[in-house]
Amino acid sequence: MLVSAKEMLNKAKAGHYGVGQFNINNLEWTKAVLQTANEQRSPVILGVSEGAGKYMCGYKTVTNMVNGMLDELNISVPVALHLDHGSYEGAKACIAAGFSSIMFDGSHLPFDENIEKTKELVEICRGKGLSLEAEVGAIGGEEDGVVGTGEFADPEECKKIADLGVTMLAAGIGNIHGKYPENWQGLNFDVLAKIQEKTGDMPLVLHGGTGIPDEMVRKAIDLGVAKINVNTECQLVFAEATRKYIEAGKDLEGKGFDPRKLLAPGTQAIKDIVKVKMDLFGSTGKADA
Repeated sequence: MLVSAKEMLNKAKAGHYGVGQFNINNLEWTKAVLQTANEQRSPVILGVSEGAGKYMCGYKTVTNMVNGMLDELNISVPVALHLDHGSYEGAKACIAAGFSSIMFDGSHLPFDENIEKTKELVEICRGKGLSLEAEVGAIGGEEDGVVGTGEFADPEECKKIADLGVTMLAAGIGNIHGKYPENWQGLNFDVLAKIQEKTGDMPLVLHGGTGIPDEMVRKAIDLGVAKINVNTECQLVFAEATRKYIEAGKDLEGKGFDPRKLLAPGTQAIKDIVKVKMDLFGSTGKADA
């Protein structure tokens, strides 16, 4: 059964480890993440962007697919199904479709409007037992056509959003979506520490987890980050493994062109990287703690 992300993130914050949000894009992605979480005995958050939701035929299709896998694969670790970078309309649609966790990204709106819409969604999610993520300070890079320049979040604005009763807060600290450029300046831990000071026990979220050096990830967790998002890295390893399979001519051997065989190396690559990330974040074994 799907669960809110609230309990798993509160435990992570108190225990100084992180829970990974791994974005899913199709059946293979979802199966790989769920199986790895179960094997690692790690809580996990399945992230779905609005674009990925549309690609997978809609939010109800995604919910039904995930619920079916939880049952058929005998998944026994906490799993949250989470809208990633959702619009106000997208948040409402995912609530109706049975998601257990929602992100409303109002960071690109005037702050008063971000406050107003977040406050309304807090009340809706609270009434349904769902977790809600808000964002302050745009995350750099591109997510479903929305481009952020990576502004640092204002700690005072973070406090105002946190005081609304959101479950978790994504705050821009120099992180970006996609690959990090060679001239990237790194995470701003001074800003993160000030945000942590203002928001107290609230779990913080680190978007753009792909490409951040391990030591920076660990330090971010020490400073209050309890949720780390990974998407691009899974896409990269999936593409690389699939390319090697085809370039080696494996698809021409026997029935190597069968999608179940063609996609198997990429799926295994996702499982491998998810395991690495769970170990890095410290969530391995925490589902039974």
